[in-house]
Amino acid sequence: MSVFKLNDQAPDFKLTGLDRKEYHLADMLEKNDEKWFLLIYFRGSWCPACMEELDELEDTVGYFDKHNIQLLTITHDEKSSLEKMMKDHQFSFPVLLDEEFSFLKAYDVYYHGEDGPYEDHGEHAEPAYFLLNEHGKVLYQQRQTNPFGRPHAKELRKTISYIRKNLK
Repeated sequence: MSVFKLNDQAPDFKLTGLDRKEYHLADMLEKNDEKWFLLIYFRGSWCPACMEELDELEDTVGYFDKHNIQLLTITHDEKSSLEKMMKDHQFSFPVLLDEEFSFLKAYDVYYHGEDGPYEDHGEHAEPAYFLLNEHGKVLYQQRQTNPFGRPHAKELRKTISYIRKNLK
């Protein structure tokens, strides 16, 4: 696993979205027009807290568009479950599949496995958040070890606003 600090270059990734497009961070950065990236790893379509969070993000997606931030959500949930989720929720942001756990490992997302200290819906990743600038440098990161304590859309907007105002 790779652990990185703020202002480090984010690990590259190449994942396929439910929209069947390939999302390669290096390519997105190369074609970039000063866009920042907010990467959100979520547990799965089965998680009520995740669905609430994604619904909140969809309700405020205009903020991210207005501030030139590409929102990308990532999970290792089953593709068929995610397709149903997209049909039910009509999210406008991409949902990327981390089928091989490559993003999870590169970004050191916590995985609640068999060795977890408590039962929690079987094995799965926990929520994680990464804000990258237009060059792919990490401006913010947060990794959860359980489904609670995650920043809601309002807190993410406050964090982004604070970082933009205080960039060196």
